Amino acid sequence: MLVGKRMTRNPITARPEDSVTDVRELMRREKVTHLPVLDRQKRLVGILTEKDLVRVSPSPATTLSIWEINALLSKLKVDQVMTREVITAVPEMPIEDAARIMADKDIGCLPVVESGRLVGIITESDLFKLFVELFGARQKGLRLTLLIPEKRGELAELTSAISRQGGNIIAIGTFLGEDAESGVCTMKVEGIGRDALTALVEPLVLKVVDVRET
Repeated sequence: MLVGKRMTRNPITARPEDSVTDVRELMRREKVTHLPVLDRQKRLVGILTEKDLVRVSPSPATTLSIWEINALLSKLKVDQVMTREVITAVPEMPIEDAARIMADKDIGCLPVVESGRLVGIITESDLFKLFVELFGARQKGLRLTLLIPEKRGELAELTSAISRQGGNIIAIGTFLGEDAESGVCTMKVEGIGRDALTALVEPLVLKVVDVRET
């Protein structure tokens, strides 16, 4: 899966000369938390986030009135508040690379550029939606969590055994295990009863950690 397939195209943007008050209202109205900032030549020059707005907003303990607060914010421009060093992605980037960058840099989005033009934005919300799909969270089935040995062919043997018994694997994912010699496998299966599926996989894994209907 590539970023271009999951990004939001034609994202809402701001301009450097926009007032913070106007942009804050735009973000509230459009229910977005990140705004790429484009100059008059449509070049990406910054990113504005809710965190940036919180940073420049008066403390709740302020003695200023709401009118005084709005007056102060209206004088602030986006280019005074935005983050200028923007980390970006390209449409051809694997989605997991985008997720890794966002996690490593502790950021909530990546503007997506192509040939110098902003073509989209990939956000945490997009990744959450993909996560739901990857684990078949909207489909009914038996969800297994298995501790498996870290050896070649283990997953192939496990999935083949389920298939031979008429099971259909809706989703599957692997994670780091308790040590270097084990891994955790989570899968969702339909077409086999709980007891039969548990009995089938037990001889093939180190431990059946959890089995539940979802």
